[in-house]
Amino acid sequence: MNINTTPGEAVMDFTPPTPVVPEAIETVVTTESIDPATSAAAPQAPSTETMSEQELLDIESEVCSYGDTVHYAEEPKFFENCEGSYLYDGEGTSYLDLQMWYSAVNLGYANQRVSDALKRQIDKLPQLACQYLHKEKVQLAYKIVNSVVKGFGAKGRVHFNVGGANAVEDALKLVRRHTGKSRMLAFEGGYHGRSLGASAITSSYRYRENFGEFGDRAEFVPYPYCFRCPYGKQVDSCELFCVQQIERKFDHEYTGWWNPKTNKSEFGAFIIEPMQGTGGYVPAPKGYFERLAKILKERNILLIDDEIQMGFFRTGKLWALEHMDGVTPDAMVFGKALTNGMNPLSGIWAKEELITPEKFGPGSTHSTFSSNSLGTATGLEVMKIFEESDYEISVPKKGEYFLGLLKELQQRHPEIGDVDGVGLALRMEMCEADGYSPSRELADRMFQIGLEGNLKVDGQRMGLVLDIGGYCKNVVTLAPSLEISYDEMDLAAKLLDLVITQAKKEI
Repeated sequence: MNINTTPGEAVMDFTPPTPVVPEAIETVVTTESIDPATSAAAPQAPSTETMSEQELLDIESEVCSYGDTVHYAEEPKFFENCEGSYLYDGEGTSYLDLQMWYSAVNLGYANQRVSDALKRQIDKLPQLACQYLHKEKVQLAYKIVNSVVKGFGAKGRVHFNVGGANAVEDALKLVRRHTGKSRMLAFEGGYHGRSLGASAITSSYRYRENFGEFGDRAEFVPYPYCFRCPYGKQVDSCELFCVQQIERKFDHEYTGWWNPKTNKSEFGAFIIEPMQGTGGYVPAPKGYFERLAKILKERNILLIDDEIQMGFFRTGKLWALEHMDGVTPDAMVFGKALTNGMNPLSGIWAKEELITPEKFGPGSTHSTFSSNSLGTATGLEVMKIFEESDYEISVPKKGEYFLGLLKELQQRHPEIGDVDGVGLALRMEMCEADGYSPSRELADRMFQIGLEGNLKVDGQRMGLVLDIGGYCKNVVTLAPSLEISYDEMDLAAKLLDLVITQAKKEI
């Protein structure tokens, strides 16, 4: 596709799927009649069923907590429908989604096979206390265990939970039980959740600031962020200097992490992301994790692999760590795309010696909805789809094509300082005109413009759903559906061109 066109000029004849548009919403507010006998009581609250979106926003500002991420947007957005790569607002405007619920909807919105699996389970076994077994739980665990045997050659077991942070908490329990240590190593820029335990191993202080002291806070080391190398090195000549700086901490007893007399470290495990997610979709250079894994194994420090955002073929492999030759995790946490966003389900896989019934017995960890039947049924269908698919071939091909489009955009916009990625986990780092100084303002404006839904393409008004990450909150992190078409990727490049051009005019 040639994107060297005037902003707003049509570049293709593209028509997104037609949504089911709800009927116009009346703005009449009704009040139920009050019994004369209780007329002194407080009046009934107005019905919200017939309110406009603006009226609902006014109520939301009073009754909903601001503790979630809704109000990252200047004007929070309502959506009514979804299908494939698109979200639709109440007016039927289509929004191409390039972040797919933080990579939770890898198979696209309203995937028919996943929806049908959920419906079947609702009709058969919609609820069951997790103290009892149902066959889908065992079948799903079996598929995940076998996928790890295939990918890494390691035997282990699976324990399910609800969200990613819960799975991380379970991993921390396993580390403590197996090693007797609570100290952890983690990366700068790493994100592992916002529960108390997960926040302690997430590098950003802003997630901890309001919640007191964190005595078990991890020791954070620099991630190999080659575009902004913390050591000022160049990737083609550094000889993995960043790994050397970790290794030297174990050289002798006075560097702080190791006692050569006892051959013990104070750390129980190192939790990693094979490719940083919230940190800005930063890929590690070739050979980095292979060398790090060797260092950890020699010191009996466990390697915990966080696959919550990058797992399930986001990078072109079922597990992102499979890209690293010979690296085997001791434990792995997963979630998000396991159910394609249809029902909360996460889990931890761990090597047999960490999670034997003797070490991790009944009641070691539990959540009421931990292996809920709706989640396991949808997860099982997702794994079947993966087994029958060619994503290991199609995702790298699509990723290469999309990355080429981003590099074309980079030629037009010097403010795009870096484009990179693996599979369909791609990054655009937005900068000042010098192509290096971070521009959070530009990235944020792009995000807001996309949500306004006023981009004109081929005579249609459209929107664009983006996510912003990175150390300086200046990275557009792109995680489209694995089912995104080549026409939709061309459309994405056009929409990105429009939002960048408009954002540069406005800031």
